[in-house]
Amino acid sequence: MWSLPLVRHTDVPVRVTESFILSGYRFPNYSLRQCLASAFRPTNETGNFWTHFLPIFVFAFHFMEVFTWEKVPEPSDPFFYPFWNYFLGVLYLLLASSLAHLLNSMSLIIREICFFVDYGTISAYTVGSSLAYFYYIHPQAGIPENGPCGHNSSERKSLNSDEQTWPSESSPTQVQLFFESLYIPSTCLVAIICVLTCCNTRQRWRKYRYAVRTLVFLLPFFVSSTPVFYRLLSLSSNSTSSFSPHLSSTMAAFFYRHCFWLVVSAVFNISKIPERVSPGNFDIWGHSHQWFHCCTFLSILDELHMIKVEIRALLLNPMLLLPPSTPPRLPGPTFWSTYGIMVLLQGCIASIIAWFGWQAYQIYAPEQKKLKCC
Repeated sequence: MWSLPLVRHTDVPVRVTESFILSGYRFPNYSLRQCLASAFRPTNETGNFWTHFLPIFVFAFHFMEVFTWEKVPEPSDPFFYPFWNYFLGVLYLLLASSLAHLLNSMSLIIREICFFVDYGTISAYTVGSSLAYFYYIHPQAGIPENGPCGHNSSERKSLNSDEQTWPSESSPTQVQLFFESLYIPSTCLVAIICVLTCCNTRQRWRKYRYAVRTLVFLLPFFVSSTPVFYRLLSLSSNSTSSFSPHLSSTMAAFFYRHCFWLVVSAVFNISKIPERVSPGNFDIWGHSHQWFHCCTFLSILDELHMIKVEIRALLLNPMLLLPPSTPPRLPGPTFWSTYGIMVLLQGCIASIIAWFGWQAYQIYAPEQKKLKCC
């Protein structure tokens, strides 16, 4: 297992090679056991595995911190349904990405399926983020309270009652109608489009595949971040806003850092720096995809901190995050409006992956037989 030779880019199928990575390849015929062992052996995929596997534990640590705060609802309270869906989205993303890089040398077919799943989990993550944004950063988000400040879950009104509605003093605006009726469906539709596009780059647009995959995820970012943009614009346009200046500035700071790390990760993924500048010298450690992984995780971590700021503000005073003269109208999260949406989305993504997986099997099964014979 440990003596299996690593090969150069000229000794593996073209589909296995990465731009400007000349050595450190595992031949695409490994067993599951050999793939798992390669996590502890320097290959050109080792860093890609660890830069998304270790962050799982860092993210979980910061995520669980919320439940150590005083006077917060129980983790099973419906208030936290969107937060748990966000956690699952990030977990799927990091785990699928790390395993895709670890197991992709089992066969050409498995390699394709691994990355199809990876693209699917990125889309699931964006919808998980959207659910958290919708219920915690939504311009009309709030928690119905028995009192002016955060109470424990026994004193809090049920948040998952289907009969619970909040009256409005004025007719809803177009922006409000978009948030309440079209925001979540739009994020799900865009997520499905992104999966279809990214999976297609495994067969088409090969020359520009990294740019296409990076740019295509700009659309779900802008759609899912709509509540944040609206909040920031509302803050800047209302000098007498009821927003807390400190909390709003903290949320904005985390969001800007979140955007900064996303931009840096996109630059690494598209430019292929540093290996483009010095091919062969960054084959094992320090190549662009490892930096891409690190920057994407830093963006996720800042996003988590931003969401936590909003959760704390809602728990302390649910009216604090509302624009002036805007009564809360957004119903609380329910099981079907959070977990139900994610399960439905995962079903759609799974069917897309199955379709592309079947196509990959038809294309690469003959070539895989030749590799086994050799």
